[in-house]
Amino acid sequence: MTAIDDLFVRLKAERKKAFMPFITAADPHLAFTRQVLRKLDQLGCSMAEIGIPYSDPIADGPVIQASYTRALGTNVKLHDIFEQIALERPNIAMPLVSMVSYAIIHRQGPERFVDDALAAGFAGAIVPDLLVEECGSLSRICKAKKFNLIQLVTPTTPPERALKIAELSSGFLYFVSVTGITGERTELPPDLVDRVSWLRERTPLPICIGFGISKPEHVRLLAPVSDGLIVGSAIVRLMEQAAKSEVIALQSIDQLVTSLMAAIQP
Repeated sequence: MTAIDDLFVRLKAERKKAFMPFITAADPHLAFTRQVLRKLDQLGCSMAEIGIPYSDPIADGPVIQASYTRALGTNVKLHDIFEQIALERPNIAMPLVSMVSYAIIHRQGPERFVDDALAAGFAGAIVPDLLVEECGSLSRICKAKKFNLIQLVTPTTPPERALKIAELSSGFLYFVSVTGITGERTELPPDLVDRVSWLRERTPLPICIGFGISKPEHVRLLAPVSDGLIVGSAIVRLMEQAAKSEVIALQSIDQLVTSLMAAIQP
């Protein structure tokens, strides 16, 4: 059992849903990343996703792409992120998961990446550009080291392929709510609830929904059919304010997260 596995077992017993914010590491710098993680943990978030900046992000919309560009402008390296997360880890109760391109994992070497991520305090990784046909080796490494490999299912994923992705994933399954890139949206697809309900009947993995979730009404719609909700661009947009005032950025994040968390629980 990993920290992520333990989290969902506990939430299920308590009949609660996971609230999972996404932030970009090192935007605008790693000291602020640590402040935000502390704030999110204090607010009671279930888990945090930390985006590893990459020059060619997959499926990320303009808000997250811009945050990656700002972070890369600081010359931050993977070992810098791991080092700072390791220092902050004792102050944070919630599990942490990285959102990372497979190109970074490949360059590091899969076994070394997993070992270093575990040492830093990560419980798993979401790898958005790793095809299910090519994930067998990494999946085996992660399983052997008790490190969750979380993969994505999209609205256009054929049913048979979605089940195969679920078989090779662990921790939870990331269900992409919309076709296209990340970003805040006013409306979500009308058939999203039915698609998630179908998959939930066919896999024991918790299913968490992300992409486009930014409002309490989105949360109230999707919470009943999901095990957790992921909010990224709406939070990352507020982090941009830190370039002018870190205090204001943290206050804005506090207000948004508090409103969304109030809507997620039955």
